[in-house]
Amino acid sequence: MVAKQSATSGVNRGAARTQDNWDDYRYFLAVARGGTLSAAAQQLDTEHTTVARHIHALERALNTRLFHKSHVGYALTAAGERLLATAETIESALLASKAAAAGEQDIAGIVRVGAPDGFGSMFLAPRIHALTAQHPRLEVEIFAAARLFSLTRREADIAIGLSGTEHLRVASRRLTDYRMFVYGTKSYLKQAERIRTREDLARHPFVGYVEEHLFSPELSFPSAIGVDYHARVRSTNLLTQVHSTLSGQCLCIIPAYVAAAFPTLTPVLPDQVEVTRTFHMHVHEDHWKAAHVRAVANFIAEQVDASTSLFMNG
Repeated sequence: MVAKQSATSGVNRGAARTQDNWDDYRYFLAVARGGTLSAAAQQLDTEHTTVARHIHALERALNTRLFHKSHVGYALTAAGERLLATAETIESALLASKAAAAGEQDIAGIVRVGAPDGFGSMFLAPRIHALTAQHPRLEVEIFAAARLFSLTRREADIAIGLSGTEHLRVASRRLTDYRMFVYGTKSYLKQAERIRTREDLARHPFVGYVEEHLFSPELSFPSAIGVDYHARVRSTNLLTQVHSTLSGQCLCIIPAYVAAAFPTLTPVLPDQVEVTRTFHMHVHEDHWKAAHVRAVANFIAEQVDASTSLFMNG
């Protein structure tokens, strides 16, 4: 009981002195979000020894232990969990102050966009240069990967996902529906057994997702198209599946906006077999206050709005 009171009082003393020690808290947040010293060091562009030094200094100042260290990384103690909420509140205030000081017209800084690999690579990447050309001091980092991105852990400033969010401090916008069809190359369809009905699809080889590693349940397709197919080649990455299909040896369910970039791909039974999903854009409310983040988010929304036909028909 005494130890618990000591930890709490230490965190409270530290909160009162946060402005004098913000650098230590910045390193604390990086470790709490990254889970390891090396991940925090990479995020902060420094050495892991520097991160460790700041964490030790903060623990000495607060007179409490903030992390449990194990072979897999750093996990927050109870005192660390309490400090995390305080540090994030202050971080949010600092971000808001910085955004206000920058002014509405100063579109400058780095914006990280986390998006599914298809959207990030095939849709956003070819278009984003139009925005950076308008704002020479703006930099955009596109994290195109088959995973979810945490806004609260600052893994991205803007996250594109396949579902909405119920997080109270995240602003969400529905971007667009998009359609997916079964595709094969013209050469494959010419030599393979003819496909007249959706039941015929079950007799053809497919490439698909690794089901147990799906980052979103919206990417599970067999039940969605009503065909009990078995993908004998599987990947966690959409573009890997696309290139496997381009080999001319299999079929695959591919978004129309992605398939449009590959003229050899032909939709199979598009009037009978299709899957519709929705893209959503999420921005943490603290980041939304920053002019450069709003500029990128608005640009993405405008580009999507102008490409409805691409997303629906390819």
